Amino acid sequence: MTNLTMAVDEDLLQRARQRALEQGTSVNALLRGYLEDYTGARQGREQAVHDLLEMSRASRSGSQGRRWTREELHER
Repeated sequence: MTNLTMAVDEDLLQRARQRALEQGTSVNALLRGYLEDYTGARQGREQAVHDLLEMSRASRSGSQGRRWTREELHER
């Protein structure tokens, strides 16, 4: 991962840090998320998750609703 240096007004950065803290995140994470949205990188990841969930749903329907027991899953 590459570091990025920016010039930001000190008061603006302090307010951003406070708001990020209230939301349980960081300014770094917020900016990274913004750049992912801006470039479309997040959309690709969200599509991959969506596709994986769809494959998971489809695989369950092919098993005729069979449920594995804990013992079967951990059988050696």
